[in-house]
Amino acid sequence: MAAGSQRLFCLIGDPVEHSASPHMFKAAFMKEGEGCAYLAFRVRSEDLGKAIEGLKAIGFAGCNVTIPHKLAVKKHLDRLDRSAEASGSVNVIAYANGELVGHNTDGAGAVAALEMEGVSLKGKRILLLGYGGASKAIAFEIAHGAKPEALIIAGRDASRASSLARELSHFVRSDALQLDDAGFACADVIINCTPVGMWPKTDVSPLLPGALHGCETVMDLVYNPPETKLLRLARAQGCKTIGGIEMLVRQGARAFEIWLGKEAPIDEMRKAVKEALLR
Repeated sequence: MAAGSQRLFCLIGDPVEHSASPHMFKAAFMKEGEGCAYLAFRVRSEDLGKAIEGLKAIGFAGCNVTIPHKLAVKKHLDRLDRSAEASGSVNVIAYANGELVGHNTDGAGAVAALEMEGVSLKGKRILLLGYGGASKAIAFEIAHGAKPEALIIAGRDASRASSLARELSHFVRSDALQLDDAGFACADVIINCTPVGMWPKTDVSPLLPGALHGCETVMDLVYNPPETKLLRLARAQGCKTIGGIEMLVRQGARAFEIWLGKEAPIDEMRKAVKEALLR
């Protein structure tokens, strides 16, 4: 599927102005994806269906999906692959054989980032903050492969947190907490899957310092800023901290491989993200 002589790819979300994905994929395409171009589009929730149809009609070969569309977009696609089907969340769309196919690379990207830092999830109590698309994808990836002791879902809406915990209970011991009670979770690993602390509201944290006591590792999916207030608080508590850049790069590399069928230039992608965040 092509428009003119180029294969077109894009990001859709609301907002998208802060995203480093265009920089990351442009660097990847310059290195390994000759004839590819990447754009970013702000799409309102009420326009999502029309936007997906428009991308298909124009000739986009693939698309990244970010907040707030990861859950809603699946109803506009022809089918889902295993990763998207299991989590109910889509962050990558590929056009293949006349179909729009939804994938999810968030879960694999987060686990790869943790493994790169030497963090094992086996036998650990893991607290996930949030119950949106990224949280669901990561939760199901961990539940199916990492063999944790337990997964705990925390969010401001107790019913939504409980709903995700019930889905996970078929695969792993799981529980739900209101975010205000998350300090009682006694988690070994905390992963923030919410946008709290993201630019421009960088002086907020989803947890207070007391909730981090006894935790071994804190990972924040927010990558702008590279070190969030949550990570600063965690470092002060003696926790190992992992920012969102590596997860962004790893999930993006998997998207690249889905679209082009070849290995992604991870080093160039990581460098492009870091340079974009310094601007």
